[in-house]
Amino acid sequence: MRTHLTLAAGAALVACLAAPATASAAPAAERVAPSVRQQLPVTETVVTEGQVKEAAPGGVIRYPSVTSCLTVTVHLRSGGAVAAHASLFQVPGELRSDQILGRIKSLVGDRTVTAVDVKGAVGAWHPGYFTKAIESYGEGEQVPVPEGQDFAGLTSAVAGGLGVPTASVTVRDVPDGDQVVEVPQG
Repeated sequence: MRTHLTLAAGAALVACLAAPATASAAPAAERVAPSVRQQLPVTETVVTEGQVKEAAPGGVIRYPSVTSCLTVTVHLRSGGAVAAHASLFQVPGELRSDQILGRIKSLVGDRTVTAVDVKGAVGAWHPGYFTKAIESYGEGEQVPVPEGQDFAGLTSAVAGGLGVPTASVTVRDVPDGDQVVEVPQG
């Protein structure tokens, strides 16, 4: 009896394989659930120390190894974001801290900003580092030293440098490590 079932199953398989495909038979890619089929690969924008980059709508931004740095993520109403990784000390070939906000502002252009998120080592930053980098001080000049976490000062410095209302800027102290930000669609 077992042989009979096996032969019957084999004959059925051969019949299915030999039958011509009908117009209603969909290719394998079309038989995938619509929610899976519509997912596109996520674009990751990696922003290292001293860099400012634009990130695509629906992607993610990764700021690697944020230790003594601050990250600035500018969310755009039209979708996407402009991302910056401000370093206390200039990385060779990259921007100084006092060049970061100007570069962000030029990339944003006339697009509407919905929010600005500043995250990182808040206690290591004096708000003045956005207007005069530590490397810019000459011999005998006093470099300002942060006195605790100046959330209000950083909020004001970033808002002023970008030309946005202070209410749109959020400053948060976060632990060391990579930061990952989802980029809005718009």
